Amino acid sequence: MAKKKITLNISGMTCVNCSNGIEKFLNKQKGILDTKVSFASHEGSFEIDTQIYSKEKLIENIEKLGYKIEEDLKELEEEQLKNFKNLKKLFLISISITIAIFFFAFSNILDISIKPYVIFLLASLVQFYCGSRFYSLAFKAISNKNYDMNVLVALGTSAAYFYSTIVLFFPSLFPENLRFMYFDGAAVIISFMILGRFLEENSKQKASDFLKKLMNLAPLNANIIKEDKSVETVLANSLKIGDKVLVKTGEKIPADGIIIEGEADIDTSMITGESLPVFKKSKDTILSGTLNTNGIITIEVLKESKDTTLAKIISLLKSAQSKQIPISRFADKIANIFVPSVIIVSFLTFFIWAIFIGDFQNAIIASISVLIISCPCALGLATPIAIVSSVSRGAKEGILIKNPEILEEIKNIKYAVFDKTGTLTKGNIKVTKTDIDKNYFNTIASIEKYSEHPISKAIVSFVEKQNIPVNEQIDEITIIPGHGIKATIGKKEFILGNKKLLSENSVLISKEHLNFYEKELENSNGVILVSIDKKTLGSFSLEDEIKDEAKDVIKSLKVMGITPILLTGDNSITASKVAKKLEIEKVYSQVIPTEKYEVIKNLQKESKVMFIGDGINDAPSIKQANIGITLNSGADISKDAGDIVLINNELNSVIKSINLSIESMKIVKQNLFWAFAYNTLGIPLAAGVLYPFFGIMLSPMYAGIAMSFSSLTVILNSLRLKMKKI
Repeated sequence: MAKKKITLNISGMTCVNCSNGIEKFLNKQKGILDTKVSFASHEGSFEIDTQIYSKEKLIENIEKLGYKIEEDLKELEEEQLKNFKNLKKLFLISISITIAIFFFAFSNILDISIKPYVIFLLASLVQFYCGSRFYSLAFKAISNKNYDMNVLVALGTSAAYFYSTIVLFFPSLFPENLRFMYFDGAAVIISFMILGRFLEENSKQKASDFLKKLMNLAPLNANIIKEDKSVETVLANSLKIGDKVLVKTGEKIPADGIIIEGEADIDTSMITGESLPVFKKSKDTILSGTLNTNGIITIEVLKESKDTTLAKIISLLKSAQSKQIPISRFADKIANIFVPSVIIVSFLTFFIWAIFIGDFQNAIIASISVLIISCPCALGLATPIAIVSSVSRGAKEGILIKNPEILEEIKNIKYAVFDKTGTLTKGNIKVTKTDIDKNYFNTIASIEKYSEHPISKAIVSFVEKQNIPVNEQIDEITIIPGHGIKATIGKKEFILGNKKLLSENSVLISKEHLNFYEKELENSNGVILVSIDKKTLGSFSLEDEIKDEAKDVIKSLKVMGITPILLTGDNSITASKVAKKLEIEKVYSQVIPTEKYEVIKNLQKESKVMFIGDGINDAPSIKQANIGITLNSGADISKDAGDIVLINNELNSVIKSINLSIESMKIVKQNLFWAFAYNTLGIPLAAGVLYPFFGIMLSPMYAGIAMSFSSLTVILNSLRLKMKKI
């Protein structure tokens, strides 16, 4: 056996049943060892035995099912966008015509002699133009022995439409009391089913945008140092292991490497989540996509572009995006049994009435009534209407539900994993304590004003808030990346920085100032010492402030039986401090995105996981988690990866999201129950089981009324979401 893995981009899939159908068909082929087709990413991963089966045969089989293989990813994206726009257009046309049908049906604007013909023409447009997709998808489904909702829609709407057409053009075939038309019912079903498909495609389109943005993190060009010491600009993806690259201030690191010359402050927040820039010097490793904020360095390339940490993050995101989420497809599963059953019941009804009872007219009426009453209007509306109500209610609360499929996952959540910086904390560094005399604040802030470092900005802001002017003239200043600042004012030398910088400059640190420095260092994000003429003035203690509502959110999660977890790239001291304040017992610190991703995967082995984050570095974890929640203030990539975006940036909305999802699923289940209960009771009545005992025969008119009533029940039940307290 010669195994080979093949990945293909597949266009033409319009719903999850398309991917299921491809898998079902290919799994029957000899030589196919494994198939995984993702409707979300339009990607298929296949394992074949090349001695029996070939890639060409695989492509041929997929295309035989009516789908296309796109070699170019850009062509696939264009095909997806085209399908999305087409769905939007179809829905607008369908709903507009449906409204027109109801308007003409219940108004006297048209003469009664031409009204039914106008309605027929309008209904025909909806049935065969807007609804053509359901016929083609139903044909594909039946070909693969997969009786899904598409079959049900095609069958039910066709029964209503063709019965009405025959009544319109051949009324003499029916007694006067049976000449009723159901064009409006068929049009409503098609319109709302297209709406459901549009919402699904819209969610899927947004979910793939973040990958494109993440790919843009890596710089296109790099400054390679040639053997003659000259510098040449080349494509970053052409770099080879061992190449020497010059990285200037403000430039992104083009590849994973090691610093061989120079030192700099590196913003690693997009990779590690570290809230402060990290000082890197000779022999320190450095990651692709991180930003050189201050300094000039030369690095030696350790990994090619396809093997960098950033490339691995992108790979993890693709893997997470393609995962098979156990979403609820209850209606489709039941439809596989329900559709054949309805057809059988309809035929049996016809034969029993026609052959055994000898009533041919009732045979036609009863069999058509069975098909009309089984028309899946309520079944089709059950989920989309509840989702529309849920999304609408969420929007009013500042909660954007991008992926409605996660609604059923909420109830099984056991772990709520939080990023720290910008999620549980405000993401703004501020000075919390100082033992420095206020008389020096103007001088210190005036020096710090020359630096763009977040710590410098925090000190300047701290001084300005106390209405102290920041206007002292600085004679000479030197910014030392990763250490601090040296400045001269008159004949006085000021040094602001860490303990190492002061020690290197022979500054005497008094015992009092050293105790304050070390105590605050244990509890804070950073501590900056200040000295004048070789003697310390004291320190500034800085920290990232915890959000006001964070503690209440953690407490509420615990009440719900959900375990909160802190997962951050920050150091263990800072992470432990935040966790202690919020009463979070489980903490993972100093983890990079690939490690975060693995933590989520390991937790998922135990139960369902929800991840709440806001940074670029959180994107893989957000996407891998069963439910990904991100803040609107976060990076665009994390927002694109999330299932839920908190527009108002309030952590309390995490609890509201959970409550809304739980209520939404209750509504969906109630809708499905009533839809199926209606069919279970209605079909026997339509078949005429009560006729021998009570002389009751459910005509197509009453079948249509019952169908409409069931739809109304589902709609009203869904609208209750707008009044629910969450």
